[in-house]
Amino acid sequence: MKYEELSTIEKTIVKLTYCKGIGLVGKWKIVKFHEHFQADVFSADDVIQIAQIRQYKSLFRASFQAISEDWLQENLKNQQYITWLSPNYPQELLELPYPPLVIFYAGNLSLLDYSCLAFVGARQSTQYSAQVIHKLLPALVQKRFVIVSGLAKGVDRMSHEMAIRSGGLTIGVIGCGLDICYPREVLPLFSEMRKNHLVLSEYPQKTPIKKHHFPMRNRIIAGLSKATCVIEAKERSGSLITAQLALDYGKEVFAVPGEILTGQSDGCHRLIQDGAKCVISVQDILEELPNF
Repeated sequence: MKYEELSTIEKTIVKLTYCKGIGLVGKWKIVKFHEHFQADVFSADDVIQIAQIRQYKSLFRASFQAISEDWLQENLKNQQYITWLSPNYPQELLELPYPPLVIFYAGNLSLLDYSCLAFVGARQSTQYSAQVIHKLLPALVQKRFVIVSGLAKGVDRMSHEMAIRSGGLTIGVIGCGLDICYPREVLPLFSEMRKNHLVLSEYPQKTPIKKHHFPMRNRIIAGLSKATCVIEAKERSGSLITAQLALDYGKEVFAVPGEILTGQSDGCHRLIQDGAKCVISVQDILEELPNF
């Protein structure tokens, strides 16, 4: 999508994507105001009032006033993106409480048309994760599921790589700009996926990694996927956030049991105790997804 093709409200939201001092909820308040009152043009003070910006008024006003249309066009010209109003925006994400308003991408956007499964788990994974992924993913790829994960070390990386080695397709969702590879260890995979698969972010280029970006990224992983499978998650693993979000969205959650001595799979065992489907074979996944 090109900047000049955007509607006025889309241009406003793209500008707000670059502004400091306003979050996603505030941006959605602007969208809802637009939908209700058909307002398209907003001053800094309009946004502050409608989005109820209190703590960061000065920061927001300064960044809003510093961003010109020429600056936006220059910074967006080498980025690919869709907005919540684009015809190819994924319907699954529109059903989230606060969908991403702008999604930046590199690769083949048509992968969003396929049924997706998320695989998440430990960054510090063991050989057990590799064996589980080798057992489960090839058969799922044969069923034409696209594998979604977060391009982190461990289970994420192995899931993406097994999907590719099995001749399948994979989507990575990251928590920074698409010009940044984090962690650096996944750079070859990151480059391959940007070219031949799909990498998504709701953050524009030059946006650094921040801690709160990861739960935001996780909601996209859970939202895009028909189900989420968790492997080797500890009791406080970030992948449990993804699993909880999937449950909140009415999606299936699968958990692979592991050994009980080191705590490496305690989060998975807790999910199973709480009602997640225990997975010991690929059939355990497929029988819960008969219509895909």
